[in-house]
Amino acid sequence: EVHTVVLPHAIAFNAEAAPGAMQRIARALGTADAAQGLQALARDNGAPIALKDIGMKEADLDRAADLAVSNPYWNPRPFGPAERGAIRALLQRAYEGAPPR
Repeated sequence: EVHTVVLPHAIAFNAEAAPGAMQRIARALGTADAAQGLQALARDNGAPIALKDIGMKEADLDRAADLAVSNPYWNPRPFGPAERGAIRALLQRAYEGAPPR
């Protein structure tokens, strides 16, 4: 469930770094935007689209952002401590179930 919620936001985060992949995903989903298409797919199939709906506490978002940037791994858009604000914002949108951007 966590991946279902976070994946559209991670796709949006990486969109500029992997435009070809975004085009293929969007085309496969029959949508103009890969990230929004993934979230719509989840929502339309009854899957959760918000971290708060699967038990995450808003108070834990800062810790999750800290963990993500302290253990970076290969990603199309590199991230680390300098990207903490962007990661924290991504997690906030995922927590709320907001559209990915």
